[in-house]
Amino acid sequence: MKNLLLVASMGFALASGSALAADMAVKAPPALPPAPPPFSWTGFYIGADVGGVRANGTIHDSRFGLSESTSHSGAIGGAELGFNYQFSNVVLGIESNFDWTSLSATGAGVFIPTVGTLQASANTRWITTVAGRFGIAFNQLLFYGKAGGGWVGNNATITNLTTGASVSASNTRTGGLFGVGLEWAFAPQWSTKIEYDHLSMNSWNFTGPVFGDNFSAGRNINMLTVGLNYRFGGWGGYY
Repeated sequence: MKNLLLVASMGFALASGSALAADMAVKAPPALPPAPPPFSWTGFYIGADVGGVRANGTIHDSRFGLSESTSHSGAIGGAELGFNYQFSNVVLGIESNFDWTSLSATGAGVFIPTVGTLQASANTRWITTVAGRFGIAFNQLLFYGKAGGGWVGNNATITNLTTGASVSASNTRTGGLFGVGLEWAFAPQWSTKIEYDHLSMNSWNFTGPVFGDNFSAGRNINMLTVGLNYRFGGWGGYY
């Protein structure tokens, strides 16, 4: 009888140990950390840009039928403000820029019999643009195009080098803008970019230093800039 009780006790103990071991073996593994959220270009941003600018211009004399063309380069730099909205990998937005330029040029002069040598000079003080942006995003890399309009502050002077007479005019001209760029977000709220823009200006007219002599001036402006942008929290960066 004692032997039977001993065997029964041992069997119960073995069964209990096996059940406890089974309970200990099925503990759940630790949870994996959540995957990082996708990057989004959506949000307002501000930034600065700097680069080079080249202008190609022509001044035409209506009375004598003469033209003088100039091409000159300078520096450009300023600020920008914009907004992007991303859905899927498509990014749409709007951006405004204001830049100061160092564009200034003086022609060699054109000799006109009985009148003298007329010399033209022009400079561009500032350029501002407003354009829509449309791009394709590959995570933190954005390829985009731009299309819109621009305003340019111009000064122009015609001087008769023989007599010393001169006339100057200042105005703001408008034109059409298109451009392309590449932007890289190197941090959740910071990005850098490189961009090319072409601004085609409408021509403008003014009276010269000789009676009855009118001039028309036109120019195209090409800009290559690099920029740094900061996107505000909330919509910018990761979401």
